[in-house]
Amino acid sequence: MSIQKFFAVVATLAGAVALPAGEGPFFVTYTHQMEEPGNLEVATRSAMAKPRDGQRFLGSVLELEYGATGWWTTELYLDGQATRGQGALFTGYRWENRFRVVPGEHWINPVLYVEFENINGADKSLLEVVSTDGQADLTDPNHEARLEKKREIEAKLILGSHVKGWTVAENFIVEKNVRHAPFEFGYAAGVSRPLALKARPDRCQLCAENFQVGLELYGGMGTHERFGLRDTSHYLAPTLAWTLASGMKMQISPGFGLTDSSARFLLRFGVSYEIQQLLRSGRR
Repeated sequence: MSIQKFFAVVATLAGAVALPAGEGPFFVTYTHQMEEPGNLEVATRSAMAKPRDGQRFLGSVLELEYGATGWWTTELYLDGQATRGQGALFTGYRWENRFRVVPGEHWINPVLYVEFENINGADKSLLEVVSTDGQADLTDPNHEARLEKKREIEAKLILGSHVKGWTVAENFIVEKNVRHAPFEFGYAAGVSRPLALKARPDRCQLCAENFQVGLELYGGMGTHERFGLRDTSHYLAPTLAWTLASGMKMQISPGFGLTDSSARFLLRFGVSYEIQQLLRSGRR
């Protein structure tokens, strides 16, 4: 994929906001929406794939997201994976913080994201794609890959907008190992909307407004030493989210690799549930 083709696809996604909200149904792309202060969201996200010359695997994360304030959301991830014929293992943790830069709702809403990762080389959660991450990185046996320690700092600039019922988001990613290695870059972009903008007054499960559909594009952009799209992986993924009347949300997303370095197919799925005003409830 050339630089020109890449930016043409990103421009197409961004231009979709001109077509006739809430947090999008994405797995990789972040919107500017923050967790409500005092609320705790418990979620699982999983990715399943079979890389070329590798074994089928399931990488999963348990997420605990808390709204500390209106401008600060913090989140803990616990990662693990299971690979066919190699067993299952815990691969580490991540601590994420997102900061709303400008209060209120604007045409473009910036959010700063900072994350510390303490994982090993067997991690297959695939929460983002940076540098030349590809399917070849997913083929090492667990007993070898787990010996590689990865302590990294990841930062993102998140830009989000709501336009006529559409949610659009762009993420620019930079990641750095705390001890060595170059700066690694990546991106994610997505657009989504609910099937209906007006909610019914009665409680229902299959109402159109309970479903969100979207499309996201994400991939790597090399390093500061070799910036660009050569030998990088990119994925295009439709997404679907269904929010039940109880507040539970279920998501699914088939992802399709666009380059030779990409896995041919990724299946992502997840479930989340929000506990409102956790600390206040505990004090009663």
